[in-house]
Amino acid sequence: MERIVIHTEFIKLDALLKYAGLCETGGEAKELIQAGQVLYNGEVCTMRGKKCRPGDRVELEGRAVEVAGGQ
Repeated sequence: MERIVIHTEFIKLDALLKYAGLCETGGEAKELIQAGQVLYNGEVCTMRGKKCRPGDRVELEGRAVEVAGGQ
């Protein structure tokens, strides 16, 4: 599993997918989320504005990333 460090309180799910390199564009992220292909902490999430905080885990097509807080 890959760790993605953020330096803010949270990052929105669609932005996280792009930032982590799980998709190319925001439009692609939106489509993947709305299609129910993204798992947020083990459950399907269709809210692209879902706030991801340190400790949260996001999965897409067999790739998993965990959000980590930066110091």
